[in-house]
Amino acid sequence: MTASERPLRADARRNREAVLDAAGELFAQRGDAVQVDEIAERAGLGVGTLYRHFADKQALLAAIIGRRFESMTAIARAADETEDPWTAFETLLYGYLESAENDAAFRFALLGPGEPRWKDIAAEKTDFSRITERIVRRAVDAGHLRADFAAEDFVLVTRGAMANMTGTADWRRHVALFLEGVRHRAS
Repeated sequence: MTASERPLRADARRNREAVLDAAGELFAQRGDAVQVDEIAERAGLGVGTLYRHFADKQALLAAIIGRRFESMTAIARAADETEDPWTAFETLLYGYLESAENDAAFRFALLGPGEPRWKDIAAEKTDFSRITERIVRRAVDAGHLRADFAAEDFVLVTRGAMANMTGTADWRRHVALFLEGVRHRAS
């Protein structure tokens, strides 16, 4: 077992969580303008401690995405247990977006100027993607979604909705219009 595979000591785990919490608050407030030393100060730690956990700001953003994906995967698992394919799809879509609505740092990490470092959170993304693909396939196979709708389209829709999670925009209207456009209707 390598050092990176060993579980963190309790104090190291607390420090890592403190950094993620502080970074989440600051990224949510100020986006990419946040400096690493500000994050360390907000967490009540030294910059060296921050760098022991995260090589750079991009690694920190990836960790924020990874932490949120863990909860998103729980939402996806619950939706996947829903018998009706359309209800499962809607449950996943709205559950994902409602969770993202209260996490501006997650939205910034996904929609910000840099491409997320998916390799840093491959396991979290893989679990979520696998369940999403299954839910989408069930809805397509049942004739509820257009035949050409793919799991990758879920990403396009959710990013569009997240871009509309501003004070005045109505992301739910965005999703309602989208659903009207992709739902398969029998002739």
